[in-house]
This record gives sequence, C-alpha cells and structure tokens, in this order.
Amino acid sequence: MSSTTNFGLPLVQAAQAQKHVTVNEALIRLDALAQLTLASRTVMAPPATPLEGAVYAVPTGAVGAWAEAEGRLALFIGGGWDFVDPRLGWRAWVADEGGPVRYDGDDWIGGMGSLSANAASMSFHVLEIDHVLGTGTSSDTAQVIPSHAMVFGVTGLVLSPIGGTATSWRLGIAGVSDDRYGSGVGLEAGAWLKGLTAQPVTYYSDTALTLTGEGGDLDGGVVRLAVHLAELGLPSP
Repeated sequence: MSSTTNFGLPLVQAAQAQKHVTVNEALIRLDALAQLTLASRTVMAPPATPLEGAVYAVPTGAVGAWAEAEGRLALFIGGGWDFVDPRLGWRAWVADEGGPVRYDGDDWIGGMGSLSANAASMSFHVLEIDHVLGTGTSSDTAQVIPSHAMVFGVTGLVLSPIGGTATSWRLGIAGVSDDRYGSGVGLEAGAWLKGLTAQPVTYYSDTALTLTGEGGDLDGGVVRLAVHLAELGLPSP
C-alpha cells in the first residue's frame, strides 16, 4: 500500500530515502482536503494565477490541464495541479457561492440535508431573484419555483419604491391564490414580507410568482424575492 484510502496521502515506504519529501507531500494534501473549501465548482479552465493550496471541483466540459479530470478535485500544490477523487458523502464549502455542498457520488449538491447509502437525498435551497415590475394590475416573475419543489414560504424586500396608484401589494400564484405569500405589503423601499404557509406546498411544474396591486395599478420598482424550498433526489442504480 503506497497511499491512504480516503485522501490518497502518500505513505513512507520501508528503507525509503528522502522521507521528508513524502511526509511533506502528505501534509500539504491533507491541509488542502481537511475542512474542505472549494474555490469554485463551475470554473471550466484552470485559473492563470491560482493560489497555493486552492481546490476546485472540476466540472463537465473542463479544458486545459483539467480536460481529463472531470468530476475530480483539482488541488494546486507545489506550483502544479494534483487530482483527487471525491467520495460519497464528502462535504465542502464553495467560496464563490457562499454555501455548503455535499458529494452524492456523482456531483456536488448544494443545501443537502440528508443522503442515503445509494445517494437518495433531500436538499434545502433558497432561490433568490430581483424582480423589476412593469406597469399594470399585476406583475409575474420568471418561473423561479422549480418543478417538484416543496415550498415552505417566500420572503421579500422592496429594493426601489413601487410606483402607480396601488396603496399596497400582495404576493401569490396567479390563478391559484394571489395572496398565498402575503398581502398589504408596503410600496416604499425597505418594505418586506415573510410569507409562510401552514403546510409546505408542492408545485409540479415550473411556476412563477405574481405581485398584484391592491387599490390600484403597479408601475415600476424592484423587489427582491427569496423562495425557501426543499427538493428530493433519486437513489442511484
């Protein structure tokens, strides 16, 4: 056995010369992988000036020195790239996303709360958008709620004042419940809502949120909306 099972740390061999080289290599790799922080999991090409000890999750379609390392971890050690295969259940913090991920045996999944032996998962996410309102009685967002997501609630903050003749606004789902996530929300910058449902609601197709004016029309303004939801992942074959 020349290396450890999990981190691939090189082991000192019997009667080996220059033992310190092997020991130092193992310590450097351990320093990079323990309490793992990924610089990114979406960067496609090795950065021109990577920091010593930086770790990247190599995505599909990677190029350059990472072209043959899709799905592996790229560690910049000693001025060059070293590669490690992640294992089921490994956890990491993704620096350029500001959030945790867990490896399900195939990919790094954000917000994962639980993971079975065969990679079935339950993940919790907050999907956030800044919605620019148009002119009219209501304004639909993009389809921010993904299909088969279980939504616990929606929070929101008015970033720039909402104009028009309305005296307030409500948030919901068009044709279902236009005030499901709040009503009587102010128009001024800083007005907020915290819309919770008594029971989580599951949506079976991609779904937009709808802002509706109360007492008149809406005309411009920006609202930041955050959907708090859970998603289920299938087990692997």
